[in-house]
Amino acid sequence: MAVAEARTPRRRHGSMALADLLLREASAERADAAGGERPGVAAGQAARARKGEDYALLKQGCERHPGASFSAFAWFQMFDGHNGAAAAVYAKERLLANVLGCVPAHLTRDEWLAALPRALVAGFVKTDKDFQTRAHSSGTTVTLVIIDGSVVTAASVGDSRCVLEAEGSIYYLSADHRFDASGEEVGRVTECGGEVGRLNIVGGAEIGPLRCWPGGLCLSRSIGDQDVGEFIIPVPFVKQIKLSSAGGRLIISSDGVWDALTAEMAFSCARGLPPEAAADQIVKEAVDAKGLRDDTTCIVIDIIPPEKPKSTIHSRKKARNGFSLLKNIFIRKRTSDTLSRADTERTSEPDLVEEVFEDGCPSLLRWLDSEYPVRNMFKLFVCAICQVELESGQGISIHEGLSKPGKVCPWDGPFLCHSCQEKKEAMEGKRPSRDSSSRNSGSSE
Repeated sequence: MAVAEARTPRRRHGSMALADLLLREASAERADAAGGERPGVAAGQAARARKGEDYALLKQGCERHPGASFSAFAWFQMFDGHNGAAAAVYAKERLLANVLGCVPAHLTRDEWLAALPRALVAGFVKTDKDFQTRAHSSGTTVTLVIIDGSVVTAASVGDSRCVLEAEGSIYYLSADHRFDASGEEVGRVTECGGEVGRLNIVGGAEIGPLRCWPGGLCLSRSIGDQDVGEFIIPVPFVKQIKLSSAGGRLIISSDGVWDALTAEMAFSCARGLPPEAAADQIVKEAVDAKGLRDDTTCIVIDIIPPEKPKSTIHSRKKARNGFSLLKNIFIRKRTSDTLSRADTERTSEPDLVEEVFEDGCPSLLRWLDSEYPVRNMFKLFVCAICQVELESGQGISIHEGLSKPGKVCPWDGPFLCHSCQEKKEAMEGKRPSRDSSSRNSGSSE
């Protein structure tokens, strides 16, 4: 369905100029600071290389609004490449810009936090789509963490994991996309035309983990891996949590660590050490346990509470949109003692880790649907994935060919350009897959 002709943009009633928005948000941030400072962030990394395909990125001091220090956030990424380092290097260089490019510039902090999950999905898909025009067989896992104050947002494809220790408990912020770990992913790939099975050896015996053929990849989601098939998708598992005032410690590691250590072992062996020394100790423990069989990389991040947290929290009333709306729509896990608190206590700073959002749905259509919170996130005349401007006749509604009486129409956005529409259809198994190769061939991962 073609989009209508572009009109001269006009500011909608009730909108405000960027300068006014920055002034309002700065005032709100100062009001929040009166009730307690933002936590600090300290990070370190360590690695032992065997293939040279692991890459990490630690970037603090990013700003949602350039030049506005109150809008700062931290960004951490782990990449574990396979069949060469090309995909890992490309994703490291492009993913941050691709994700941020999918978030409108004039959002408040609450709206920005609510928009992040969908922007992460769009950014992952764009990075994968762009990379596949440059290389054929290389692929990479991605585990990404954004820290904005006490809110932590994680997105992942593959089997590099992110775990959190806070308030004496361990929380898993990523999903394991190995075929052995998910029957649902096996079913999805099979329905899309892929073949999933173990490696055949002489005599017909099957060995090793479940893999997708052709290619022999043991992961159902990654960036790259064009030679395996489009049913190996880049749509990440996304989880967003809010920490208590006590802070916590995050560990992001490639499978070189997790194939040797449990999360409990990793936290225990590095307890009391600063981040860089902790990362080095975790890598050492993993290599000592199983040898250097694979690249082994670790990032440790401490989210440090303010030195003198206030006992009384002053919170301002917030509109029911953006981040607040997201918290109301999606189910949060709560412990029994949290449920027993009075309603008035629930409005203050949480004493435990609070789950705000979690979704690992593989459907790009669902992630882009206009009923998602922050529904005005996508511009009418811009592709929701690659952000290219759409001329008349170029845009294709994500609702094209669907029937949702009383809800949406085929001419409703968001819209995709033709190449992103083709990418979406290929991920859904609606386009022919590549010829299968023998399961006697070598494997990718």
